[in-house]
Amino acid sequence: MTMGSLFLGLVFLCFLFLGDSHPIFFDDEPAPICGHDLEKAVREIDLSEGASELMNLAQSSVDEYKAPTRVIGSQGHDETLQYITSSLKKLSEYYDFYTQKFTAKYSKVFNYDLSINGCPMESASPFKYTPSIEATGKLKLAENEGCEIEDYPEDLEGYAALISRGGCSFAQKSKVAKTAGASLAIIYNTEDGPLKGTLHDPQFETCDLAASIGISKDDADKLFSLMESGTPHFEAYIDACVKEVPTTNIIAETKAGDHDNVVMLGAHSDSVSAGPGINDNGSGSITLLSLAKYLTKFKINNAVRLAWWSAEEEGLLGSNYYTDNLTEEENKKIRLFLDYDMLASPNYAFEVYDSDDATNPEGSSKIRDLFTSWYEKNGYSYKLIPFDGRSDYVGFIKNSIPAGGIATGAERKKTEEEQEIFGGTAGEPYDSCYHQLCDDLDNLNYEAWVVNTRLIAYSLGTYADSLDDFPERDITAISSTDSNPTFKYLGDRLLY
Repeated sequence: MTMGSLFLGLVFLCFLFLGDSHPIFFDDEPAPICGHDLEKAVREIDLSEGASELMNLAQSSVDEYKAPTRVIGSQGHDETLQYITSSLKKLSEYYDFYTQKFTAKYSKVFNYDLSINGCPMESASPFKYTPSIEATGKLKLAENEGCEIEDYPEDLEGYAALISRGGCSFAQKSKVAKTAGASLAIIYNTEDGPLKGTLHDPQFETCDLAASIGISKDDADKLFSLMESGTPHFEAYIDACVKEVPTTNIIAETKAGDHDNVVMLGAHSDSVSAGPGINDNGSGSITLLSLAKYLTKFKINNAVRLAWWSAEEEGLLGSNYYTDNLTEEENKKIRLFLDYDMLASPNYAFEVYDSDDATNPEGSSKIRDLFTSWYEKNGYSYKLIPFDGRSDYVGFIKNSIPAGGIATGAERKKTEEEQEIFGGTAGEPYDSCYHQLCDDLDNLNYEAWVVNTRLIAYSLGTYADSLDDFPERDITAISSTDSNPTFKYLGDRLLY
């Protein structure tokens, strides 16, 4: 052996045993895809650098919004979209990508107040997409659940209607109350806690609806007591804006792989107007972008499609627009959809959507079981959470596409039992900065984020390699609404 060949051999061994935390590639030939190998590519530095970039982009909105934000229509969101597309252009040898433009309905409440007989209703919460109002008058009770015009008293002009939750959507109640002549719809919860809902319904325009506000069951009980001795007087003020905003989805698909068997992943690119949304959902957006880069080192068997949805915070508008506009032929090519939203909550729990086949398209439970199996094999605990409509899987499920996903928790409070399992602080929200200004770079738990990004990489690699054990799509189920669930939520707001 010559000294030169010995030197080269030592260099080779040095690289080979550099460590097993990341795959090492010696030439430009992609390695065969493997979930475990793609998982090893995940680096915390890629996530942190991406988060910092999004935070910088959010700052460009401060002059207009008085806060760093990436809400749709803001400069911060426009620059977020530019950042994603410019990153994908650098990977153009591996991906084709396109933008899907659409018009989203944007809603914001600037200020509000509701008082009854001069006393503020502490639980009052305006519905998303409510019209504005400034009015005073008296209160009348709607019978039954306020879903039919017959449920409302005559001569309701100038009155507020007090309406029970249940029986139909909040939008339907608001529409019928407006038709009956009510100037304000006060909808009360029939369960404990405040009532935060949405009036989103594509068949209604804002002008069709009464100004609407939700109150708690406890506050409703107080009103019932007042109504026993007279007719309460209300004062209401809602300063709200509802407008249309042009915005964009971004979709990238691998050039390689079987395009009749597509593995699809998605995360939303926008934030609420109150803050920069670095956990919600900068964490999901950056994870997808990082995986797009890692995947270029591998040879895949099934095509991979990555989507960055816009207007999720307005009611899952981008993802629903995408799925609603799929042809049947394109629909059936998508074998499964994986949703990733809020991966780095500070007081986290490892959450897996309970996407069972009994109430969802066949294959959804396989996705759930892959996630739970990975957590178990890697020594992590997890909890199953309801598949109830709070993220971008909704449009896929409604269009008969198997779906699943993971998260780390939002505004709900961690229990003492969960503290024992996951650590953190019981009695505090999983993310105390959820939808607030403080959802910034200090609002990220990198331990949770890295673990979840590794899991996502593993799931992507597994399905990009083979779908042999995954159920074939049931094409007869497409467009069949009978078997699809009715979701309780649309994003973070109740529908019913």
